[in-house]
Amino acid sequence: MDHTFLQSTLRELRVIQHSPRFWATFVTIVLIFALTGPYGTFARLTPAARFGYWLVLHAMAWSIAIVFSVIAEILLRKWISSMFARMMIGSIIAALPIGFGITLVDDAFFGTAASLAGSLQQALGSIPLCALFCILTYLTMHRQIAMAAEGVDMPAMQAAPAAAPEIKTPPAQAPILSRLKPENRGALIRLTVRDHYTEIVTSRGRELILLRFGDALMEVGDTEGIRLHRSHWIATDHVASLKRDNGKLFVITRDGLEMPVSRPYAEAVRRRFP
Repeated sequence: MDHTFLQSTLRELRVIQHSPRFWATFVTIVLIFALTGPYGTFARLTPAARFGYWLVLHAMAWSIAIVFSVIAEILLRKWISSMFARMMIGSIIAALPIGFGITLVDDAFFGTAASLAGSLQQALGSIPLCALFCILTYLTMHRQIAMAAEGVDMPAMQAAPAAAPEIKTPPAQAPILSRLKPENRGALIRLTVRDHYTEIVTSRGRELILLRFGDALMEVGDTEGIRLHRSHWIATDHVASLKRDNGKLFVITRDGLEMPVSRPYAEAVRRRFP
């Protein structure tokens, strides 16, 4: 469990690390703060020192907020269905260590003595900035994070977009494929719930569409498949084997992914794949 959690955390952090949009947003925010000089920094620091101050402060704050929001996004999945809410909780909690970090940065640039009361005050003042950070990250990164949550290494996928498991082409195209970009319209492999979206994985790629999962299941057409969970459906040709771990049932896919099988669907899955 700990190993899986660590893998998921590192995977989502890599997605953010490799996002040009994320870094463009970071640089833009730093430049805005450096040019406008809020919180008295315009008068107290030279332009170069002001840029250095806000670069160091934002690098520290964003790093902490990223780690906390990703950890919360993973740990709270069982209890909170909204990715945005999970990330926001983590970002708000991050305000506490960020407050202590700000006092250290202030001490380095202004010689302000760090204190517990000052750090707590800075933490309270950081909450709006943490909320803004979460909103910006969610708006620019939520689809990539949702894909990483399934186990997809985005940098590797971008380097080799054609890599996909071989699967038989269905006799008739599933109606849901017409919702996809032409380059992603291959044999239907699996469907997964991602917040208000349904992720469609085919032999030619994957795509998130704004569609209820129940409606998506009605559009699989003649593709033979089985529901594993309230959030997962898979084409039967893509099932490699079953796995039991601590009383829980998992489907192992042909590309090595482990998909959970919930109790209401376990008996049907065992009958279909003895």
